[in-house]
Amino acid sequence: MSTHKSVRLTVKRQNAPSAESYWESFDIPWKPHANIISCLQDIQCRPVTAEGKEVNPVAWDCNCLEEVCGSCTMVINGKVRQACTALIDQLELPIYLEPMSKFPTQRDLQVDRSRIFENLKKVKAWVPIDGTHDQGEGPVISDQTRAQRYVLSECMSCGCCLEACPQFSLDNKFMGAATFSQVRLFNLHPTGAMHTEERLEAVMGEGGITDCGNAQVCVEVCPKNIPLTESIADIGRQTTLQAIKNIFQK
Repeated sequence: MSTHKSVRLTVKRQNAPSAESYWESFDIPWKPHANIISCLQDIQCRPVTAEGKEVNPVAWDCNCLEEVCGSCTMVINGKVRQACTALIDQLELPIYLEPMSKFPTQRDLQVDRSRIFENLKKVKAWVPIDGTHDQGEGPVISDQTRAQRYVLSECMSCGCCLEACPQFSLDNKFMGAATFSQVRLFNLHPTGAMHTEERLEAVMGEGGITDCGNAQVCVEVCPKNIPLTESIADIGRQTTLQAIKNIFQK
């Protein structure tokens, strides 16, 4: 158990998307089993800096509080992770909080992750059904494929893998490991496979699979332990075969 009477959080703040960033520190009472979210909630209740200055509450995103939604991703002590599962007693003090650097900052710790979802649209990351009539029983999926797909389906689109990736930046078009892994997920589905070629074509252009430098840091920071490097390798093989197929179809 910690012997600290208080915990200091130093937060990188930004008042608007185009504003300059700055740092502010907050001292909050130590509580057993506290996480970063509960500390931010304490600051929200009493937004007073360590110097005694009353300021606006810190802005951040959160939702499920159980590492499922992916919305509370931030950089904590230099490492990108989920704030809801970052326990105070397991972190080095003082604690430094920053927004992800690979996405546009909206305010304080809030960033715009819409690029992730736009990339998922490009690769048709869904199983197409129109729902207008009874289609009967769905296709039978082997237990091996089901187990493989389940692990891939745990992706929260949190952005951790993209924040850590040296190829992914604010101003390029690289899609990143999360998108490639979703292509693999939906290509494994018997119905979703009908769009296999479209998905592969989407990741064969600029910002696609060939731009991956295979740094493998994505798999190290993934909070759900998704085998992202396996997905990258598999999509690399699929796109190679698709490229050969395209040559013979000309």
